[in-house]
Amino acid sequence: MARLIQTSDEPFRSVDVDLVTLDLIENGLRNARYEMDEVLFRTALSPGIREQHDEFPLIANAEGKMMVGQFGLSIPDFLDNFHGDIQEGDVLLTSDPYSCGAAISHANDWLVVMPIYVEGRIVGWSSMFGHMSDVGGKTPASMPTDARTIFEEGVIIPPFRLYKKGVLDDDALRIILNQVRKPDWNRADLNGIVAACRTASRRIQEACARFGVDTYNSALDALLERNYRAMKTLLALVFKEGETISFTDYIDDDGLGFGPYELKLSLTRHGDKVVLDFTGSSPQAQGPINYYINENLVRMFFGIYMITVADPQILWNDGFYPLVDVIIPEKSFWKPTYPAALNARNHGIGRVFDLFGGLLGQTNPDLLNAAGFSSSPHFMYSGNYSTGDRKGEWFQLYSIGFGGIPGRPIGDGPDGHSLWPSFVNIPCEYLESYYPLRIERWETVADTGGSGLHRGGNAVDVAYRFLEGGTIAIHDDRWLTYPWGVNGGEPGARSRKWLERADGSSEVLGSKVIDVPVAIGDLLHFVTWGGGGWGDPLARDPQLVGLEVRRGLVTADGGRRYGVVCDDRGQVDEAETAALRATMAQGRPDPLPTFNMGPPLATILERALEETGLPAPRAPIPL
Repeated sequence: MARLIQTSDEPFRSVDVDLVTLDLIENGLRNARYEMDEVLFRTALSPGIREQHDEFPLIANAEGKMMVGQFGLSIPDFLDNFHGDIQEGDVLLTSDPYSCGAAISHANDWLVVMPIYVEGRIVGWSSMFGHMSDVGGKTPASMPTDARTIFEEGVIIPPFRLYKKGVLDDDALRIILNQVRKPDWNRADLNGIVAACRTASRRIQEACARFGVDTYNSALDALLERNYRAMKTLLALVFKEGETISFTDYIDDDGLGFGPYELKLSLTRHGDKVVLDFTGSSPQAQGPINYYINENLVRMFFGIYMITVADPQILWNDGFYPLVDVIIPEKSFWKPTYPAALNARNHGIGRVFDLFGGLLGQTNPDLLNAAGFSSSPHFMYSGNYSTGDRKGEWFQLYSIGFGGIPGRPIGDGPDGHSLWPSFVNIPCEYLESYYPLRIERWETVADTGGSGLHRGGNAVDVAYRFLEGGTIAIHDDRWLTYPWGVNGGEPGARSRKWLERADGSSEVLGSKVIDVPVAIGDLLHFVTWGGGGWGDPLARDPQLVGLEVRRGLVTADGGRRYGVVCDDRGQVDEAETAALRATMAQGRPDPLPTFNMGPPLATILERALEETGLPAPRAPIPL
């Protein structure tokens, strides 16, 4: 456990904080969190951080409780696993999930933690982690889909002081950067993360100078208490005492040919508290899809859903954590045993949101979302230039793909969007300027969103034409199981990947592949998956379907899934539409099913090769 060095042992005094001051401090925290983002974006070099914003900031109170953040990494768990003194000017760094209580979840994430001092006392913590595009290991981008241990995934940095009393440990950083393929990127990205944390530290120190340390600290206590009260009320309103509700979803495969992996989550309320239980999920995977999840992160995901549904203006924080107990079995998908591989845990992260949506929506179908683009699929391309001024120079791309957001009670799911609202795509102009690529297609795929009263968002097809030979790698999922629909909505379409070779041949690719050779002129179609639909498709406005046909979001044939008859210009035949809808409505169950998961799993596995061009995965083998 860390030993915190403070030159003052004067305790904080609890004082009353008026509502105006509380609002000023709350919004100051919010602004500091966004300023952290901007500092990093303006200094990072890797496109994954600079362009796509694959980073997550946090500001905590003196105890390490998150006051504002995007991902909710656990500072208390980090400090519990840090051995040594921490003093003013120190900057701490790690990339080892197993050495920080899963405050981060794979070695590509470099986590910086910094104490914030005022007058010799720790008043808080600033922290941020970013996904490094490469951390060494057996394959470019350090995400080998065939990894069985974390040792294959690159350099693993134990928790240590990168800066001691403000002085950089140059030797340690030099050793770390010697392990990676793009040390200039890693150095710039890491410097940006440190600068972002220092920026947050200055803003907190300014707030303490403006309002007083005791007022600032008391305001944080009030914000935590507000979230506690809000959650306590919500739990009593939404969940019945003693009743257990459960939901199950799947990860399709682990990159080694095993799957699907069953992910189960149950919830029970006992008095003021709820218990979230992952018992019943599959054992840990042989491949790298394991998601070593921190219990506090589970609490945070749960709180995001509950609090934002009730009051999106509330700045959610760790205050409600005492109301949520979490059970995660050892040696499970969610808590693998060291040194299990972890690099493809992004699919598990995304599926947590589908699990919570399916679980919590059962208590109130009007609040239920369909399954959506619950992953951050990765595309990697690397090699050496063969001609020109850059002949022999190494190039390496890591990028995140987008897909269909689920249909929701309030409307359609956005097309071609990200799981994380802050993520943005890498502009085509950037890709074509800095990489030997030509983007021949970047468009949504009509009819891939599940039909419903509110349509699921469509998938995207990004077509990459390679102008240099090299290798590519892909991390994706939902090629086998379907993004389910709800309240009568239909599932979204599955993902697909294939290469059109320059020699005229074609090759279907799996959702998790590495080191696939590509030649000049080859074309990769990277098609993601759509979101599930919400509500009865036959209740959707026919004229809206016609409009979407004109916009290329739905085809005329696809319009018939909504019972709408129209031509390719979206002109609706109202009489034929009424007749078709009457026919389709006959014999349907009443009410419509809450969940539409697609065909039974046994049928999906039986038809896998025929429907996807890929063999069905084998049943997972417990380790």
